[in-house]
Amino acid sequence: MTIINIKEMMAESGVGFGTSGARGLVSQMTDQVCAAYTLAFLHGLELAKPGQKIAVGMDLRPSSPRIANACAAAIRQAGCKLDFCGVLPTPALALYALSEKIPAIMITGSHIPFDRNGIKFYRAEGEISKTDEAAMGAMNVDVEAITDEGVAAAMSRLENGESSALKAYEQRYTRLFANNLLSGRRIGVYEHSSVARDCLRTLLGALGAEVVSLGRTDIFVPIDTEAVSPEDRQRGLDWSAEYKLDAIISTDGDGDRPLIADENGNWLNGDIVGLLTAGFLGAETVVTPVSCNTAIEACGLFRNVIRTRIGSPYVIAGMEQAIAGGCASVAGFEANGGFLAGPGLRVRQHELAALPTRDAVLPALAILAMANEQGGKISGLRADLPPRFTASDRIQGFPTANSLALVERLQRDESAYLSLWGREMGAIAQRDLTDGLRLTFENGEIVHLRPSGNAPELRCYAEADTMERARALVTQSLQAIAGF
Repeated sequence: MTIINIKEMMAESGVGFGTSGARGLVSQMTDQVCAAYTLAFLHGLELAKPGQKIAVGMDLRPSSPRIANACAAAIRQAGCKLDFCGVLPTPALALYALSEKIPAIMITGSHIPFDRNGIKFYRAEGEISKTDEAAMGAMNVDVEAITDEGVAAAMSRLENGESSALKAYEQRYTRLFANNLLSGRRIGVYEHSSVARDCLRTLLGALGAEVVSLGRTDIFVPIDTEAVSPEDRQRGLDWSAEYKLDAIISTDGDGDRPLIADENGNWLNGDIVGLLTAGFLGAETVVTPVSCNTAIEACGLFRNVIRTRIGSPYVIAGMEQAIAGGCASVAGFEANGGFLAGPGLRVRQHELAALPTRDAVLPALAILAMANEQGGKISGLRADLPPRFTASDRIQGFPTANSLALVERLQRDESAYLSLWGREMGAIAQRDLTDGLRLTFENGEIVHLRPSGNAPELRCYAEADTMERARALVTQSLQAIAGF
């Protein structure tokens, strides 16, 4: 056996906790590193009871099967029993673990490039917290050598996995929505390499839609729902015109962040998707990161709005705080559109069981149901919302140290912002340091800079009174930073 100190391993390997789960380059995520994380999860959180079932799922990244094998070997080493759920969306695995009251491990890098991957960990009650991550980081674990024979044995068990977890996830929504909800609707599914692509086709078809397959590929495509590429923006427009679609539905790689286009092929911003979904479900309290649209407060739909740092663990902590404080109906969502269902939510007369992890299917179906009720056009759903628009993008390959230095300088130097934005927006009216640096200018426009928690990237969010202006602010900011 090899004794590994997790904290030291994080520093040496470069595989560390990001906004949600452990992430790193595939080359860094060796079998030993993945097995060590798994053992730290099982022993550090006192989950490794003899015969304890551990659910495991994975996405379609080419590196995911190997990582799943390493995690499976560690599960066996800990005396636990592997419950392999196959290739499925992250929320489907989370729902299964909640219903079975067992821990779970999801192999996914979500939206990040295919040369990276990650591992997400779930207690029986839901996603692990930042406190749990700290407990794992403090562990020393003994890792057995993962031989070819051990990996082969794990693979044999993986291949015998059941699909009951995916079926239960699909039934969650076919039982909640009427089977003729989408009758007469022609809906495109941008399949790319999303692990949810077949699930989406099944669900939309079961609810009466005519489904059109779009862009399916066996090559992994990193779709970031917060930073939709110009190519994907154009694809949406072209597909809508060519196929006469009522909507286009897609997700990121592991199916926990929705990407939804209206009948014109325009992709909706995730924070607006979350706002509309929370209103449709009757949420009184909304928990959402500081990066999301201020229309959430201004729309007047919610009794309480709680702002958090970016990342599902922080949103979940905020939801738990709201529930403990007596809030009856609670929803959470992020700027990427991932929706977290707390208690007290309903789809008209039907109660919705809580699923406090990011989900892409619920907001997609909620948007389609709302459009049905309001004349059939998704583009009209935001007509009554305050005219505030958000945009975001990122600089990839931007070292985290450089991002932190930039944010620190803008905090410390009162005039540094002039080098990036000049005097066009006026002076800075407010600095928000909740997560990165969020600047509100005198003219009401907002620019938010934040080092990514998942990769060497600098994220930029902007908010303005028109979408064109919000996108221009993002472009201007990132171009200025690149030359700063």
